[in-house]
Order: sequence, then C-alpha cells, then structure tokens
Amino acid sequence: MDRIIYCLLVLGTTVMTTYACPKYCVCQNLSESLGTLCPSKGLLFVPVDIDRSTVELRLGGNYILRITQQDFANMTDLVDLTLSRNTISYIQPFSFGDLETLRSLHMDNNRLIELGPDDLRGLVNLQHLIVNNNQLGRIHDRAFEDLAPSLEDVDLSYNNLMSLPWHSVRQMVNLHQLSLDHNLLDFIPEGTFVDLDRLARLDLTSNRLQKLPPDPIFARAQDSMMLTTPYAPQLSLSLGGNPLHCNCEMLWLRRLERDDDLETCASPSALKGRYFWNVNEEEFLCQPPLITQHTHRMLVLEGQTAGLRCEATGDPLPTIHWISPEDQLLGNSSRTTVYRNGSLCITITTSKDYGTFTCIAANVAGESTASVEVSIVQLPHLSNGTGQQPAPPKSRLSDITGTTRISKGAPKSQPERIVTASEVTAVSALVKWTVSKSSPKVKMYQLQYNCSDDEVLIYRMIPASSKAFLVTNLVSGTRYDLCVLAAWDDTATTLTATNVVGCTHFFTQDDYPQCQSLPSQLLGGTMILVVGGIIVATLLVFIVILMLRYKTADAETPAAAAAGKLTSVSDTHSQTNGGRIGQNGLLVPPSQPEPKPSPCMKHTLIFTPSTAPLRLGGGFTDMARKQTFWNKTLWIVYGPHFVQRWTSMAGRPSKS
Repeated sequence: MDRIIYCLLVLGTTVMTTYACPKYCVCQNLSESLGTLCPSKGLLFVPVDIDRSTVELRLGGNYILRITQQDFANMTDLVDLTLSRNTISYIQPFSFGDLETLRSLHMDNNRLIELGPDDLRGLVNLQHLIVNNNQLGRIHDRAFEDLAPSLEDVDLSYNNLMSLPWHSVRQMVNLHQLSLDHNLLDFIPEGTFVDLDRLARLDLTSNRLQKLPPDPIFARAQDSMMLTTPYAPQLSLSLGGNPLHCNCEMLWLRRLERDDDLETCASPSALKGRYFWNVNEEEFLCQPPLITQHTHRMLVLEGQTAGLRCEATGDPLPTIHWISPEDQLLGNSSRTTVYRNGSLCITITTSKDYGTFTCIAANVAGESTASVEVSIVQLPHLSNGTGQQPAPPKSRLSDITGTTRISKGAPKSQPERIVTASEVTAVSALVKWTVSKSSPKVKMYQLQYNCSDDEVLIYRMIPASSKAFLVTNLVSGTRYDLCVLAAWDDTATTLTATNVVGCTHFFTQDDYPQCQSLPSQLLGGTMILVVGGIIVATLLVFIVILMLRYKTADAETPAAAAAGKLTSVSDTHSQTNGGRIGQNGLLVPPSQPEPKPSPCMKHTLIFTPSTAPLRLGGGFTDMARKQTFWNKTLWIVYGPHFVQRWTSMAGRPSKS
C-alpha cells in the first residue's frame, strides 16, 4: 500500500512540474492559449521549463546572451516571441527551426553583429521582423530565404548596414513597411522595388545615398496621388539626411510633386546646401566624360605583364571599358583584369595582343574613346612536347651559347652541356646554365618548359645576374623539356634580341607515400591514454579504500567485539565486581540500588532498535537507563561517556 501511495505522489509531482510556470515568470491562460510573461526578471538565458504549448512568450528586458537550438525546440504553437532589450549577440543556426507558426519576432535593442544564412531558418510564416537598434554590419545573402514572401513589416533601422540582400528584398511582395533609416547604405540596385506593390512606407533617412534608382513605385509618393487602393497605397517616402548628388540622374525624383520634405543637395558644389525640392529642373545637369590620361604606346616582351592606363572625368563618374585588337570586349578573366580606376592588366602577353586597344569612357551624358598601341616582341618557342630542340634563331652573335671550338686534328669529344638539371626531386629541379664571357651584355634570362603530358608552355623571367633557378610545382614521374633563352640589346637595330642559350630534358622522381611506423603515429594518443588510465585507476583505488573502511566500520557489531574481534579500541577496562549482566548487556552491581542522576551530570539520549545492545566504555563507570517504545530503544546515559559503537534503524545513531 505504501508503495502505491509513493508512486502516486511521484506521478502527481511530475505532472505538476510539467505544467508549472517557470521561476520568476507569470503564466496566463488566454482563451485556451497559454501566455508566458518573463519581462525584466534578470534572466541570463531562456528558461528551460517553459511550457512547449505556449502561444505568446515575452522575455524582454533581461540579460540573455545567446539563442540556442534547445531554447524554442518543439514550440510549434508559438505565435508571438519578444526578445527585446537583452544582450543577445549570437543566434545558433536553426534555433527557430520549429517555429513555423510564428508571426511576430521582436529582437530590437540587442547586440547582434550579423545574421547568418541559417539564423532565421524555418520562419516560413513570419510577418513582423523587428531587429532595429542592434549592431548589424552584415546580413547574409540567404538570411531571408524562408521568410521573404510572408514578411509584411521589416525594421532594420539604427544598425551599421552598408548593404542588404537586395534580391531577397525584391521578393518581399507582401511588404507594407520597410525601415532602413540610420544605416550606412550607399547604393540601391535598380529594380529593387518593382514588385513591391503593397509597400506603403519606405524610410531611408540618414544613410549615405547619393542617388535613388528610378522606379515606378516612387510615383505613388506624390502629394497629388488620389487614386489609391489596398493593393497600391500611397507611398510615404523619407529621404532626409542623405548626401544627395543633384545631377541629371536625380531629375526624375525632382519631377515628383512633393514639397513636405527637407532633403538638401550635398553636391555638386554649385548646389550644395540647397533644398532639393527648390532647385529648378534646369539645374540638374550632367557632364560628358573626358579622358585625361591614358597609355599611348607600349612595347612588351612576350610572356611579360602589360598594364594599360585610362583615366577619365565626368558627372556622373564614367565607366571604363576596353576593346581588344580583335574587337572583343575585355573583362575580368584568368589573363586580363579591369580595375575600377580604368586600368587594364594583361597578366601574360601573347602574340595575339599585338595591335590597338581601345579605351571607352561612358556615362549617361555621353562617351569618349582613346587608343593604345601595343607591340609584342616574340620569343622562340619549344616544339609541342616532341622532345626535339628548336633551332636557334639567326643572330649575329654566334657565341651566345659559349660553345668551345674544336681543332681539326683533335678527336671529337662529347660536347659540353650548356644547360643542366640537377637535384631533381618529385616536384622540383635545379637548372643551371653557362654563358661565354665574349657574349654581349644580357638583360635577362627566360626559362621555357613544359611536360610530356601537357602542351602548355610555362615562362619564368630571371635576372641577368642569375645562372641558376629552382623550378618548383612539378608533376612527379614526368618528363620535362626545358630551354633557357637570353635577351640583350641589339645595337644594330636598337631592339631587344633573343637567342637560345641551351636546352635539356629531365624526369622527375616518382612520389611514393612513405609509411610511418605505428608507434610514431600513435605516440601522442597512447601517452594520453596511459596518463588518463593512471589517474582513473588511482581515483578508483581511493574510492574502494574509502568504501571498505566505511563498510568495515559499520559492519562490526557489539557481539563481535565481545568475542575479542575489537581492534579499533584501546585502553579498554572491564570489571564485574561480582555484578551481573542485565538483559541489555549492561553490568549491574549486586545489591546496589539504581543510581540516581546528579543534576550536574551531562545527559545523553541514544535511540537504537529494541533488540540491539548498547556498549559503553572509556575506562570509567557508566550509567544508563533504557526506555523502550514502538520499535526503538531510548538510552539515557549519565555522565561524560564515550559511546564506542551503536546501530539504529537507518544504519547510523540518532543522538540528541
């Protein structure tokens, strides 16, 4: 019966705990829904005992530091979540994954620095996202993927945003309000608001915008807009506090009928400080581009890097484009790079780059062009992996290779190798060459090499002071063909002449992975296991010793002590003096009345089971009185007695 009652009590306690309101919180039942209110309670984290069926959860005004995946797990009925005025600086990805019914999320006045791609994942029905007054500097391009179509109100004001995932903003077709004020936005792509037909309020105050892209949505921001519908309401547009550049690109906005805002022009200098809506349309002017500096002519050795300059001015700032000699528009590729300042960089020049490059500077007011003549000094090339050495080009300097002359009577010997490859490994080789002292002054050397499996020729430019070069990043077990060329100034033609110093070939070594011995690989892990095992074994031995001592102390009974097995007590004196043993094991003197307690004696009460004896000792006379009631025995001990050992119902004495 006692067991059944105990189980029922445990079950009832569990049920009460399950539906109990978290500490410091107030739970309210609102028409079959549960609201949990925990505002300004000094919480450091989301309470773990929140009812998972909560519909409204308010945790504002606390000191919560971060949001984890366990905080809102299985809360599938949650509709409104308030986390405002906390110190949240991090959201663990997929923390809101179970909140598919959430409609409103308030996270304003926190310390968020960024929103990652999966921080808001799962909020497919969210309508109100309030994240103002944080420290947001970046929002990932995929942060709004799940919630963009359902959002109606987005507040990102008072942050440090320099850009937004504008493609996600364009998908917010149900958006009514968009607050982006007090950020660092300096650019809005054209077409961002094309599909936002329900947008009624757009706040861009206090950013770094110099212009706005023309969009039909801004026509609804006019004061004379009378025909409004729920699907196309009048737009409330706020632009104050932006450094507007009042040129022809902003003429479309000036033509709107508005006079209730105080936007001012920050540039050009002629219009600086004037109210935007008071500037006449004729004063919104643009200047066509003018190329101020550019490269006129360039001579480049084949394989070298070429940089072409082209700078232009205009209002707005013109964009620079480059056209190749083959009439192709050049862009960023593996071989060419076009920088924002208009410069063109050709990483490796080839014979196809010979000709006229055209620089085009263009803006809304017009365009301007300039030509750059590029000449390429071609170099002799290796054959396509056949291993045959190319014939040296004709040159008036026949002794560039430094070959030694052989007399007619001397026997033919093996010719000296001018280019050698030594210290060949699986990925590198040291190339050395020699040049005759009678050769002209060399400006630079060039290495050309390719492997037997690839026809791509690789160039390496080397200073004239070097006679050796370490070739790296090679493929193991492969044949390489290599030639060294020299470039010098030809005094006859005042051009740069080249000649082949010499050629060679070599094979890189095969790279086989070396097996390491097992002890060397596992030495660190083995030492950790050994040290950990010693520590664990020491703790276990210590615990076993304590348990054995405790068990031995509790298992020893008074009967065993009477049999002579008492080892822990010393200086024990026993004297009968003709007395007799009482029924409880006490020594009762013969014909001696029961002692009466002295008022100065100290009283000690000891409870033991009614069948357990009490043994007293200490080298002096002990007096005790026994009272038995229920299933325990009360011993009343008089005097400064030392109780050696006793037992009780719970295994330990109950003493008072």
